[in-house]
Amino acid sequence: MSAASCLLSEDQFLCSICLDVFTDPVSTPCGHNFCKNCLTQHWDINNSCQCPMCNKVFDTRPELHVNTFISEMVSQFRREAKQKSSSSEQLVAKPGEVPCDVCTGTKLKALKSCLVCLVSYCETHLEPHLTESGLKRHRLMDPVENLEDRMCKKHDKPLELFCKTDQTCVCMLCSVLDHKTHEFVPLKEESEGKKAELEKTEGEIQQMIQKRRLKIQEIKHSVRISQEGADREKAEGVQVFTALKESVERGLKQLMKDIEDKHKTTEKQAEGFIKELEQEISELMQRSSEVEQLSRSEDHVHLLQSFQSLKAAPPTKNWTEVRVCPSHEGTVVRAVDQLVKRLSKDMRKVLDDVKLKRVQQSAVDVTLDPDTANPELILSDDGKQAHHSDVRKDLPDNPERFSNYVFVLGKQSFSSGKFYFEVQVKGKTKWTLGVARESIRRKGLITLRPQNGFWTIWLRKGNEFKALCCPSVRLSLKSQPEKVGVFVDYEKGLVSFYDVDAAALIYSFTGCSFTEKLQPYFSPGPNDGGKNSAPLVICPVCNID
Repeated sequence: MSAASCLLSEDQFLCSICLDVFTDPVSTPCGHNFCKNCLTQHWDINNSCQCPMCNKVFDTRPELHVNTFISEMVSQFRREAKQKSSSSEQLVAKPGEVPCDVCTGTKLKALKSCLVCLVSYCETHLEPHLTESGLKRHRLMDPVENLEDRMCKKHDKPLELFCKTDQTCVCMLCSVLDHKTHEFVPLKEESEGKKAELEKTEGEIQQMIQKRRLKIQEIKHSVRISQEGADREKAEGVQVFTALKESVERGLKQLMKDIEDKHKTTEKQAEGFIKELEQEISELMQRSSEVEQLSRSEDHVHLLQSFQSLKAAPPTKNWTEVRVCPSHEGTVVRAVDQLVKRLSKDMRKVLDDVKLKRVQQSAVDVTLDPDTANPELILSDDGKQAHHSDVRKDLPDNPERFSNYVFVLGKQSFSSGKFYFEVQVKGKTKWTLGVARESIRRKGLITLRPQNGFWTIWLRKGNEFKALCCPSVRLSLKSQPEKVGVFVDYEKGLVSFYDVDAAALIYSFTGCSFTEKLQPYFSPGPNDGGKNSAPLVICPVCNID
């Protein structure tokens, strides 16, 4: 049926009444076909029973049945027509595709271009090149535009060779006329070579793209680090200037109070003077009245008897040197001077807090390594505490273990970046803390010096602090630290020690040259008959904002 349907056209399936493709086709006894509904309505309207095609009259209205053969043919025709329409839509040349040069109206997509005809053909118009012997010899290629560019301008022949001498495409005539002494290769061979070069170039370009993508990631990472640093600096700036503002406000408040208090003192003093003066004025006025009365008396005896008592002046204070001086003069100058001193002290404290919080950002979890611990040390089960015992445990003398000194190292080691940990030293009279190279000596005589791989500080006799340099440096601390922070910046060669509670820097080793892994170092010192029995305790860093 499919092969037969290729010979059928739409006209063969049209109803002569509605002039459209059959719907439920039925046949009359005379052999003509119509849509069932069209024929029924035709007979009803004309009130007659005859064939609309040949006008044959039927005595009785025939019983109409759908012609299944024609119905199937119509269905097949509809499907193929729909598929053909869909296929035609798909074959229409889209923007960027090469159109058929032969198609009129809607241009279909070209499947091949002919280098002889210099024309591009769609599937339909290409058929003669595939079937006719004369056209079969034409050279076909994938569809391209501007086919004239594939032809030699001088000889009007296809460009088939590549002149390696002049690095240009030529035709066969060029090779024997204009370029006869030159070196030639087929276009395909040269094209393959150029493709290999392009693949190499593509690989190099991809490497360049990858490097630039990595650089973008690096730059973005730097921006993130910068943003984190900016946020941290902003927070620290707010902290510092808020403390400064609060200190100034407290100073201003205290200044206002001091001025007001001094004014009240002056005012109270003046009130006392005025009260005393008013009392004397009252007494003098009374004496004046008595003198006046006595001077008018005619009683000579009374006047003479009273004269001596009235003649003597009453006891009065000498007010000549008495002054009420404002006591608040110079208060502002003194207050500002005190404020500057206090601000300087407060700012140092705030900046110390900021610096400590900054290094605390590099906090790491440190635990003690029992394989390095001297046999006289007792370590806690969680590896966070160590203290000296008078009893020496029977432990394997492995190469990592300190045999002669009560030392122990942390399990963790660091070969780059920054790290920080805190150790509680409260209640101890002796201790040593710091970091050490992984390759330090573990047996025999050990001297704690940077040259030997140790960067440490210690406490002795309960109040003597030293940084173990060469020579050692005695440290003068304002208060005895109860918790010591140890900070290392591997790349900068820096080891710093902090009094955590006071947020004060104790000491820094600077300009160190680290070339191998560093480990935290601890020594709780000898028990000393119970005087130094308190353990060294590795504490969690909990002051990080």
